[in-house]
Order: sequence, then C-alpha cells, then structure tokens
Amino acid sequence: MKRLLLCLTLSLVLTAPVEAVEPDEILANPELEARAREVSKVLRCVVCQNQDIDSSNAGVARDLRLLVRERLAAGDSNDEVMDFVRARYGDYVLMSPPLTPTTYALWFTPFFLAALSLLAFFMVMRRRRSAHPVEPLTADEEQQVVHFLNSKNQGNAE
Repeated sequence: MKRLLLCLTLSLVLTAPVEAVEPDEILANPELEARAREVSKVLRCVVCQNQDIDSSNAGVARDLRLLVRERLAAGDSNDEVMDFVRARYGDYVLMSPPLTPTTYALWFTPFFLAALSLLAFFMVMRRRRSAHPVEPLTADEEQQVVHFLNSKNQGNAE
C-alpha cells in the first residue's frame, strides 16, 4: 500500500505543470502577477517546441516574461501587451495563432494530411480486394475438403 501511495504521489508531482517563473520575476502586486501569468501562458517561447513562456526555462522566455511584467506595470492592458509582443515576434509567438491567410497552412495541413491518409488507405484496401478475388469452391473441391477433414478426424480418434 505504501508503494502504491508513493507511486501515486510521484506521478502527481512529476505530471504537475512546470513553471519556470523565478522569484525575482514575480511582481509585488498579486493582481498584476496573476495577469502576467495569464498572459505568459498564451505566449509561445520562440526557441522551445510548443511550450509557453510561463513554463519555459529558455533565456528568451525569461526576457519575454520580464517584458510582459514591465508592460503590465506600466499600465498596459492584457490585450495591449499581447499586441506589443505579437508586433515584435509575429503570430508565431501566440500559442493559438489567428486564422489568417498566412496561417492557413498551419490550421489546415493536419486535416489535409488526414484526408490524404484516408484516401491512401482506401486505395490500398481496394487494390488488395481486386488483386485476389475470392472464388467459391466447386462441388469437387468441397468434397475433397470434407474427405480430408474426415480422414484427419479418424486419424486423431485412433
């Protein structure tokens, strides 16, 4: 029982979200800090693979976190901070980029690849069926099978 509890505790600790915010980055105002965390979770680290700046340990992520906190402390709204960062780094910096002509490939490529995969699957299955058509047994073949099975059963009974 102790091992099970230890395993559960370890799994909860290991799967908990990692936050890279260091104590010297945290704002004194809890409301501003909460807003900074909220903004940081929707901004992508520009050097990491699909990781927000709130959980990234990269240096550029730390710089972005500090920039977000500076802008919020200066009186910017969350949207103004997002627009400022987006103007500097483009749509790539957003965890959920908007649907624009420049992001069509990003949004529609997975659907296109899934449709292409399904089409390839159905074409392969169709080709397999037509390559080896199954013909029913003739009466002679059926008699041979029955004779073979009967002789096999008699051999096992002895």
